[in-house]
Amino acid sequence: METLIQQIVNGLVLGAVYALVALGYTMVYGILGLINFAHGEVVMVGALVTLAVIKPLAAAGVPAVALLPLGLIVAMLVCMALGATVERIAYRPLRNAPRLAPLITAIGVSIVLQYGAVLIWGRGYHAYPELLPTTPLEFFGARISPTQIAIVLVSSLIMAGLLWLVHRTRLGRAMRATAENPAVARLMGVNVDQVISLTFVIGSALGAVAGVLVSINYSVAHYQMGFTLGLKAFTAAVLGGIGNLGGAMVGGLLLGLIEALGAGYIGDLTGGLFGSNYRDVFAFLVLVAVLIFRPSGLLGERVAERA
Repeated sequence: METLIQQIVNGLVLGAVYALVALGYTMVYGILGLINFAHGEVVMVGALVTLAVIKPLAAAGVPAVALLPLGLIVAMLVCMALGATVERIAYRPLRNAPRLAPLITAIGVSIVLQYGAVLIWGRGYHAYPELLPTTPLEFFGARISPTQIAIVLVSSLIMAGLLWLVHRTRLGRAMRATAENPAVARLMGVNVDQVISLTFVIGSALGAVAGVLVSINYSVAHYQMGFTLGLKAFTAAVLGGIGNLGGAMVGGLLLGLIEALGAGYIGDLTGGLFGSNYRDVFAFLVLVAVLIFRPSGLLGERVAERA
């Protein structure tokens, strides 16, 4: 029983991060119908920028309690600027192009950002300092660290805030109108280009936060960390119903639980053959199964093709 609770806790922590990254994918897809495969690299940039800010501040004697907020603010600003720049330079000129063109461009942007990070930070792994208390808490026999609690709380608050933004604000109404029909939204006075740019900016800010949460959880950051994380978050978005904010959240949590429980229990049943080293397999098996049996996702709507 204790093992089950521990795996559920681990899965929820992992799923909260997946959900946060998946929101960046689903926001852009909901408005443009574009899979922004460069979003995982934005997550990576957020983690490495935060580390670059934290190290000199720590050496200068800045209190530990202020290091994480300061680093996170700078990372969010950098990632927001990066998201707006990528949208303006790489995606906006291709808005009316065939769908394959922006998809290939997104993959190209991903590679450019990866190797841009190599030029700045190198190929090595960067150790993250301990920014939060490390003494674990006991919960029905399971051990939960303050870092894991912070990840779940921060992710929950951000997801609730995003839902409020989309459903209760003027910008949210403009985003939903643009997603429904950009041409009609433009006729109603909505600045479609600005709305799309702000969508990238908000998604990139979420990516920066997710990158920091992942790094403080695993105490490491590197230039390839966004690739697999981005693919898993995309899987979570597809699982929940890409383009659906609630679906991205549900998909992220479910995927985290599937990974944790699969790696824990299936690993035991197979004598360790499919243990934690094969946890990625479970994520992509889920992706294949969803695409075969329910391509619209758990909360996605089935849309009929018009004759």
